[in-house]
Amino acid sequence: MREKVEAVLDKVRPMLQADGGDVELVEITENNIVKVRLQGACKGCPMSQMTLKNGIERTVLKLLPEVKGVEAV
Repeated sequence: MREKVEAVLDKVRPMLQADGGDVELVEITENNIVKVRLQGACKGCPMSQMTLKNGIERTVLKLLPEVKGVEAV
């Protein structure tokens, strides 16, 4: 499962890196919640929650329906 999630994060990573940010996979819980850490410019950005929900989570849920959600840690 970790490899699948990393592959999906690799799809959204260029969008984040274009703005000076990145995302790191921290863990996948037993309830299939993906926990990520925003890095770089994304870390303190006021739009980070929107990026997390509308960009990262939407893509992960679309490509990996077994995932229940994505949360920042």
